[in-house]
Amino acid sequence: MKIEIWSDVVCPWCYIGKRRLEKALADFAHADEVDVHWRSYQLDPGAPTRPTESTSVMLARKYGQSPEGARQMQDRVEAVAAEEGLVYRLAETLHLNTVDAHRLIHLAHQQGGNELQGRVKEALLRAYFTEARDVADHDVLREVVTTAGLDAARVDEVLASREFEQDVHADVAQAQTYGATGVPFFVVDGRYGVSGAQPTETFAQVLERAWSESHPRIEVLAGGEECGPDGCAI
Repeated sequence: MKIEIWSDVVCPWCYIGKRRLEKALADFAHADEVDVHWRSYQLDPGAPTRPTESTSVMLARKYGQSPEGARQMQDRVEAVAAEEGLVYRLAETLHLNTVDAHRLIHLAHQQGGNELQGRVKEALLRAYFTEARDVADHDVLREVVTTAGLDAARVDEVLASREFEQDVHADVAQAQTYGATGVPFFVVDGRYGVSGAQPTETFAQVLERAWSESHPRIEVLAGGEECGPDGCAI
């Protein structure tokens, strides 16, 4: 079974959705046969690569609220994150561009497949939400992703170029083809779409349905004499 997840590393619901899916997979009998592949999605492609304001200020301006109102919004999200074991520092996070972070996530998949890509994705989410780090800054990105397992020389090559940029754009285009209007957006086996950070129970139901439909049990219409592991009935 393949699960593709479109998300952004500055999307608070994406990290929450990741944890909920992980909880569902922990109780899924066939979890060792599930591949999770991360896809890119930029919530704000026009955000600055050198951030000049906090997300609190940006949200207040975007939604016409006071700074206190924006902070109350963030408090509510932090409370939900805490229920999933996540510590958010949203008041300290910066409004920034994520294209370079996404390019490194693509590099991670090239270097180590889904397993390494998953480690890098987790490291970037933790750096932004729990550590409130500037994940648009190349020095920060280099430290975070090399600690997670990426080759330092290749990281420098990618950051000094535009490598994987078209892959980022292709992921966004695919999400739009699927009808995604936001993230997180989950696609299971290319057939089932799940929008948003759904409850763990919802993910569990989707996993079971997708597995049962891709591995149908044969209905036995008649029985008779047969041989089995313990021998033959005579």
